[in-house]
Amino acid sequence: MAVRGLQNSGLMDALARHMQEGSAIALKLVLGCFLLSMLVTNDVALIVLVPLTLSLDVRHKGLLVILEALAANAGSALTPFGNPQNLFIYWFYHLESLEFITSIAPFSLLFLVLLIAMALALRTPPVTSSLPMPGISGSSRIYALMLLVVLLVTLRLLPVWAALIAPAYSLLFQRKALRVDYALLFSFFFFFGLAENLKTLLATELAHSGHVFMLSALASQIMSNVPATLLFAKFTSNWEALLWGSNAGGFGSLFGSLANLIAYRFYVNHPDTEDSGRFTLKFLFLGYAAFFLSMGLYFLLYPAS
Repeated sequence: MAVRGLQNSGLMDALARHMQEGSAIALKLVLGCFLLSMLVTNDVALIVLVPLTLSLDVRHKGLLVILEALAANAGSALTPFGNPQNLFIYWFYHLESLEFITSIAPFSLLFLVLLIAMALALRTPPVTSSLPMPGISGSSRIYALMLLVVLLVTLRLLPVWAALIAPAYSLLFQRKALRVDYALLFSFFFFFGLAENLKTLLATELAHSGHVFMLSALASQIMSNVPATLLFAKFTSNWEALLWGSNAGGFGSLFGSLANLIAYRFYVNHPDTEDSGRFTLKFLFLGYAAFFLSMGLYFLLYPAS
C-alpha cells in the first residue's frame, strides 16, 4: 500500500524519467535490485523496482523484470535478513553472521557476475519522450515515510503494529492506495497449509546433506521456499544444506518464492505490457536455468553430499 501510494503520487514516474536519461539502464536496475534485496528483502526490493521498471520508456521490459527477479533472489540469499527463510535459519540454528555469509557467498557471487554480464549485454536504449516531467503530489513524502516504516518493521527495528500506519492512512485519506493485489497475498498463505500436510511424510531426521538440499529445493517449487524451510528445519540439523536448498529453490517455478510471484503479477497486470504467454515461458526458462546451475554449484562445492 505504501508503494501504491508512491505510484499514485507520481514519484515513481518522475524517478523513471530521470533514470531513463542515463546510460546502462539495465545494469543499474539489476545491480540495484541485487543490492537492495540484501538489505530490505527480495520481496520489498521487487515491490519498489519492478513498478519503476514498468514505468520506463525502454525496450525489453519483460526481460528486465525477469533479471530483477533473479537478482532479488540471488542478492537476498547473502544476508541473514535478506529473505524470510534466511532469517528463520539464522535464528533457528543460532548462527553467527560471518559463518552464515561465508557459507552462501559462492551462491550469490556467482549469480552476481552472471547477472552483471547479462545486464551489460542487454541493450535497452531509452525511447526519447516529448512528454513533460510528471508532477509529484505532496502525498509522496507521506508514503515515502510509510515505506521507511515498513522497511524498519521488516528489519525488526520497529514493532509489527507500526506497519499498520499504511493501511490506516490510506483508508482515511487516499483509498486508491488500497487497490493492491490481494489474491497474491492470500495465495501465499495456502503454501503453509501444504507444508503442514507434508509433515506426515517425514517421520525421521534427514541426516544426508544432499537429501536435505535436494528435497528443500524441489519442495520449494510447489510450496515456495519459506514454507519448505519451516518444514525441513524440523527434520534436520544441517542448516547449510537447508540454506542452499531453500535459496536455490527460489529459482525455477513461479511458486519458488513470493518474489517470483510479485515480479510476475506486476508484469502481467500492468496495462502497458503485452504477450503474457511469451513472458511466462521466458521467466520459466531463465528461472530453471538458474535453478539447475545452483544445483550444479552445490554438488561441485560439496561433492561428498
